[in-house]
Amino acid sequence: MSASAQLAPTPAPSRPEASRAVVTPKRRRRGRGATWGWSILAILVSVIWVFPVYWMVNSSMLSSATLESFTPTFLPFGGSLANYRGVIDGSFLSALGISLSVTIIAVFFCLLFAFLASVAISRFRFRGRTSFVLAILIIQMLPAEGLFIAQYKMMSELGLLSNVLGLSLLYIAAVVPFTVWMLRGFVTGVPAELEEAAMVDGLSRTQAFMRITLPLLAPGLVASGVFAFLQCWNEFTVALVIMNAENQTLPLWLRGFVQQSASRAIDWGEVMAASTIVAIPVIVFFVIVQGRMTSGLVAGAVKG
Repeated sequence: MSASAQLAPTPAPSRPEASRAVVTPKRRRRGRGATWGWSILAILVSVIWVFPVYWMVNSSMLSSATLESFTPTFLPFGGSLANYRGVIDGSFLSALGISLSVTIIAVFFCLLFAFLASVAISRFRFRGRTSFVLAILIIQMLPAEGLFIAQYKMMSELGLLSNVLGLSLLYIAAVVPFTVWMLRGFVTGVPAELEEAAMVDGLSRTQAFMRITLPLLAPGLVASGVFAFLQCWNEFTVALVIMNAENQTLPLWLRGFVQQSASRAIDWGEVMAASTIVAIPVIVFFVIVQGRMTSGLVAGAVKG
């Protein structure tokens, strides 16, 4: 070997830091500008989304003369709660009781049936399983308006017209299919091996399911319950067909404030106050369960 070859310097190993892109001040400013741009856009979208709710609450505390003027009033200075006192009467309390009863019954049994069905679909292999899943999807494609006549005749023959139980049955039948499909993703996302490991430790299948699987499914149950609650609380068309004027849900009660009559014009202040009252239970319910609901939706997105 020649002396020049022996004296040749050995090239230094390349360092990973040398291959990394250098973040220049210009690039850093560009990234910060993009972040500010997206933040401003998000704020604008939020304002557009929140403004109708704000306008409803603001208008509920203003008089009809103020609302009918050409100059908009953005702050309820000088307003009062007279519109709320005007809409809270005996018919409101009756409608509130019917809506709460129907919603609680429908949500409870909807979650119960959907939970059992989703567990059966996800954990067991049986004949007709694929057909059952396809039937759930097909039911979701049926327009609700096409079922009104059949639903009315069925409730009439059963003597359940204008009845809390009859309306609850229709709501359960309408909401269960999608809830089954929604819960199926959560149940599938919980590994069956967890139950098997618990059974190896001495638990029965039922005990393993109740102690291991069910707590992990709690966020999914809350998210599905919120969906079922909103569907039942805000539903209008089925209640309009089944219920009469004496037994009304809150959406039907709210409709009475916007119906024109020869003797009484629409009082938009009362309409806004009634709309705010109808929205309050939904907001309270969402505030209570929003933590569980957020984690449930995220879990369903990655496990479904």
